[in-house]
Amino acid sequence: MADPPIAPAGQPDELSPLDYLLHRGEAHPATRSAFLNLEILDQPADWNRLHEAIDRASRVVIRMRQKVVVPPLPTTAPRWVVDPDFDLDYHLRRVALPAPGSLRQLLDLAEVTLQSPLDTSRALWEALYVEGVEGGRAALLTKLSHAITDGLGGIALFQQVYDTERDAPPRPMPPVPIPSDLTGDDLLRSSLRRWPETVLSDGRKLLGSAAGAVGRLVTRPGPTVTEAFSFANSARRMLGPQPAERSPLLRRRSLVSRTLVLEVPLADLRAAAKTVGASVNDAYLAALCGGLGKYHEVLGVPVDDLPLALPVSLRTGDDPASGNRFTGVTIAAPIGESDPVERMKQIRAQVIARRSEPAIDVIDRLAPVLGLLPDEALQGVFDRITPADIQASNVPGYTQETFLAGARVDRQYGLGPLPRVAMMAVLISRAGICTVTFRYDTASFSAADQLEKCLRLGFDEVVELGRETP
Repeated sequence: MADPPIAPAGQPDELSPLDYLLHRGEAHPATRSAFLNLEILDQPADWNRLHEAIDRASRVVIRMRQKVVVPPLPTTAPRWVVDPDFDLDYHLRRVALPAPGSLRQLLDLAEVTLQSPLDTSRALWEALYVEGVEGGRAALLTKLSHAITDGLGGIALFQQVYDTERDAPPRPMPPVPIPSDLTGDDLLRSSLRRWPETVLSDGRKLLGSAAGAVGRLVTRPGPTVTEAFSFANSARRMLGPQPAERSPLLRRRSLVSRTLVLEVPLADLRAAAKTVGASVNDAYLAALCGGLGKYHEVLGVPVDDLPLALPVSLRTGDDPASGNRFTGVTIAAPIGESDPVERMKQIRAQVIARRSEPAIDVIDRLAPVLGLLPDEALQGVFDRITPADIQASNVPGYTQETFLAGARVDRQYGLGPLPRVAMMAVLISRAGICTVTFRYDTASFSAADQLEKCLRLGFDEVVELGRETP
């Protein structure tokens, strides 16, 4: 029997080195990178319409029906293939909250859902439709592996599920994608057959790259050497020690996490940022830092700053929605600065400087090498990396109202992963409202009530800046 056809290397179904690292991270609780989108609906959705909408989306967004196939030896990149055993009823489930169906109950259910590992032998997503939310409402929880896409890509991927009106006319149902029985052994055999051709092609690319480098060195020796040193120094800064000491309060880690949320009008954050010529993201980070500073003061351990990691999108208009196009930078978050205006200015200056680093994509460059390491060695590398205390993300959502199977999406919350950090904060702006979700390790933040009060004070303080301006 002939082997199934395999697309040549470099095709869109080939996992990038970064995507593969994120996929491998599912094996360990500390490196799992799945994120969860929680949407509260103004009324119960029509279950049949919802089932049909997700089925249609899975036929348009092929990643929703694909699983990852990995060769037993790293002779070629892993591939996305359409799962012949795809079962929509496994990925889309329906539950009901017990009375009263509060937001707290919903967030706790989202926590348990996100903490559970994804089955990597299937398509890497799950959705949970939740009935019984208080006020006659419902919710949809969608968990997605980071190997599929990043936050911005996820927003683009799930446009297929939404309508722009409550009673939208039905859309045509596309055909089912053709499944594939491709196995890891098939990938290995195919790569070995193409080995001579691959070696020759890679050799030509290497020689071409080397010739280009030599040519630049001969024709532009000064600028070329300067660029090389600049990149090396930038890489050292990107990969070097954290820009601030870790907080003594936030050093412990556990497997127990909790989520709290707050919301603020987008116009209020924008007005606050405008007072100092900053961005909404700067105002958001200043508010977060203010809350963290107050928490440290209340617990009697004030600190000047702590390491805060930020994802930076590398997406362009030509990039597909699937796949990851981001990197990370770390700043010394000025949580000890009491003046919110000065805090915002310091954050803005650091973020601009970090985004301008020549080696900002250094993780993308290292991913191919890290991907060759066996699991134990790769885990050892991760264990030696000192994590930041806090990670914060800002995801611009939909500007207009959206509907899901006859129900309006009233609120959207983003629960991010906890990659060995004490807290992951995610801001999502949608139809004029910013929701901020704080998912935190309970061993790091032991005073939950104080944390919530301090974070609210931090945001109130920044929002007040915009209200004080005529």
